[in-house]
Amino acid sequence: MRVPLSWLREYVDVPVQATPEDVLAALVSVGFEEEDVHRFELRGPIVVGEVVEFVEEPQSNGKTIRWCQVRVAPDGETAADGASTGSGTDAAASGGPIRGIVCGARNFFEGDKVVVTLPGAVLPGPFPIAARKTYGHVSDGMIASAQELGLGSEHSGILRLVELGIDAPVGTDAIALLGLDDVAVEINVTPDRGYALSIRGVAREYAHATGAAFRDPADGAPQWSASGFPLAILDEAPIRGRVGATGFAVRAVHDVDASRPTPVWMITRLALAGIRSISILVDITNYVMLELGNPIHGYDLDKLTGGITVRRARQGEKLETLDGQVRVLDPEDLLITDGSGPIGLAGVMGGGTTEMGAGTRNVLVEAATFDPISIARTARRHKLPSEASRRFERGVDPLVAVAAAERVVQLMVEYAGGTASEVGAMIVEPFVAPEIVLPAGFVPGLIGVDYSDSEVRGSLELIGCRVLDVPEGGVVTPPSWRPDLTDKWTLAEEVARINGYGRIPSVLPSPPAGRGLTPAQQGRRRVSNALAAAGYVETPSFPFTTEEHNDLHGSASGEHVPSVKLANPLDGQAPYLRRSLVPGLLQTAHRNVARGLTDLALFETGTVFLPEPAVVYGTDSVPPLAVRPDASTLTALDASIPPQRRFVAVLLAGSTVAKQPGVAAATADLADVLDAVRTIAAAAGVEVSVSQGQRAALHPGRTAVLSVGSGAPTAVGYAGELLPAVAEASDLPGRVIVAELDLDLIISLAGEKVVAASLSGFPAATQDVSLVVPADVAAADLRAALVEGAGDLLESVRLVDDYRGAGVPDGSKSMTFALRFRAPDRTLTAAEATESKLAGVAVASDRFGATLRE
Repeated sequence: MRVPLSWLREYVDVPVQATPEDVLAALVSVGFEEEDVHRFELRGPIVVGEVVEFVEEPQSNGKTIRWCQVRVAPDGETAADGASTGSGTDAAASGGPIRGIVCGARNFFEGDKVVVTLPGAVLPGPFPIAARKTYGHVSDGMIASAQELGLGSEHSGILRLVELGIDAPVGTDAIALLGLDDVAVEINVTPDRGYALSIRGVAREYAHATGAAFRDPADGAPQWSASGFPLAILDEAPIRGRVGATGFAVRAVHDVDASRPTPVWMITRLALAGIRSISILVDITNYVMLELGNPIHGYDLDKLTGGITVRRARQGEKLETLDGQVRVLDPEDLLITDGSGPIGLAGVMGGGTTEMGAGTRNVLVEAATFDPISIARTARRHKLPSEASRRFERGVDPLVAVAAAERVVQLMVEYAGGTASEVGAMIVEPFVAPEIVLPAGFVPGLIGVDYSDSEVRGSLELIGCRVLDVPEGGVVTPPSWRPDLTDKWTLAEEVARINGYGRIPSVLPSPPAGRGLTPAQQGRRRVSNALAAAGYVETPSFPFTTEEHNDLHGSASGEHVPSVKLANPLDGQAPYLRRSLVPGLLQTAHRNVARGLTDLALFETGTVFLPEPAVVYGTDSVPPLAVRPDASTLTALDASIPPQRRFVAVLLAGSTVAKQPGVAAATADLADVLDAVRTIAAAAGVEVSVSQGQRAALHPGRTAVLSVGSGAPTAVGYAGELLPAVAEASDLPGRVIVAELDLDLIISLAGEKVVAASLSGFPAATQDVSLVVPADVAAADLRAALVEGAGDLLESVRLVDDYRGAGVPDGSKSMTFALRFRAPDRTLTAAEATESKLAGVAVASDRFGATLRE
């Protein structure tokens, strides 16, 4: 809400010396958020000038300009500016009372008083003014239009003061004359405080903050009674039992002159408030809306057919609104209708058939009170937010409509030359404010501040509440303009706001002892930190994908698997909950590659959704609000949610080592992603074994199954290179390597405690062993046999070579392992290391027929 200070001062005593920042500070102290300060971005010299004479001069480009002589100061005086001196009417700026100015507009006459910006002035833009040569003349200034001064968007011609009803002496400061020295403060108004979307509401809040005297513009408005106009409210389908209109008042104004200019002070205030001037009749309705907070609509009375009826729309009805759009109406839409049908969307926007225009002579002024829910639904349904709907959906004071209508009538009589008529009608339901019981001691106990009873009562009475003392505390009746005050908690919030949030102590709660991250949370954090430290970038993504991606990446063989489809997805093209993290990483990689980032190391931890076959998830039964669900309800809700597990996935693409002098680029391959898998396993506290496998989305022969445990290991994930067709479908060039693991499963297999291994102070003994085995023996299985046989002295075993060729029988292969032995209590001898190695070879021989390679 933008609040011009000159307007604010009409209803509350703002000190003359108060700056916009002072006003904002006062409003912030009562709970508003500071947004900005708005000014007319111009500075002088800008003065009133008189067109003495002009000569029209056609130009070679087809344009006709006027070479004008403009008086900018009384005879004998000099208009001060920054221009150089000279002589003659066609010389550079002389500083005298007559200036030569080139002007392209043709809507003014000799003798007109206009606004002249002299050299040294700056207009919005910024657009500095200087004497410059153009069209064969030195133009010593500029005659300004309303748009150039920031008063509106109209740029069809220069601003003639006679059209504004202004007759000021030549040389008068035009900035002060037109109110362009005014300033507006802007505050953010939260949805529960719609009363502050008006000068009336902001003035009241400023009074609360400073103690300044407040003058309610709605008080003292003459009570009027009008009759003779047919009016009815027929709401046969109220929303949630709430009638769409609880008040409706109309009154006629005859013989208005729609061609009259809007007063310049009104144009200035509307501009600062963010609303452009349109015409005197429309400007008055907008002005009163901003002043009192009640939206106003004006109809061309001569275009109405019969009376007005407020009702819901009928199926198939249409309405052309003021923006020129033809809208198909919904039966929930609240309409304003006459004998011809719909003429307006109630509280949102009027219709084009009864619009006020240049030919309007008689106006019917409407001020109403509409149900916030109905207006909000209509505005959102038609994607038609407006200044009116913004106020109605936040709640408008139901007692201000009659005063607002009268205020419009007064302004139309005064500035549009109209005559107030007794023709009209009024339907107003009695306003009954809710009574709220406020127990004694409730506010201090809730806020944590020792407010006295007088402070609580004084704060509530200050904002307009009526407080009745009862033995248990008080009964509070909120004012009509505060529909947000509905219970004792909202009243307590008001007491805290009025007395200042600075009185509320900042006390941090003491955390209970013995609590912290769970073992699972610690494990997930270690994994994420380890991957980040290894150079991977975490890229969280939305958990939505397509059914095709779920089938391809969410199963090993690519067959159709159950997926959960959302009833109201964010993206209609991806309506399914993901079964795998890989599709999200592929989308992230695609966006990076499209922006030239081709070397990628990405990871994500997140939940995947694994529904069981033939189980229907979701529920149509939603527990009621503000009621704690019982155990059976919670059990039913849990059963409606598919199983969710937390996975971790990594993706590599491009180079792991960039090309540089003396070093060739190293392209990411399966070994690199297996290193990432080992990083994950080490951080989680498990040891992962790798064996060959197959998946529909991965390259045959370049796919690994990842397992944890010995004997009967548990599969925890997979790693491999994407099929070229799959990578190409995601617009990813070259090799793309991925791995995905069930993080929850890995952490559960690690146990609750992960103990770091102690470092031995004794040296290690290293030996290699080369074993010849059948070609179909997996390296992981052979390694497991060596580990099993070698016993506790074996500290690590690593495959270093896989040889197939001369010296090795056909159908066999030679696999070389690097072994490291260490004892915790002594230095091992070579014989002890050899004995342990041979024990491992013996197990491999029994299990796979392995022989030592000669």
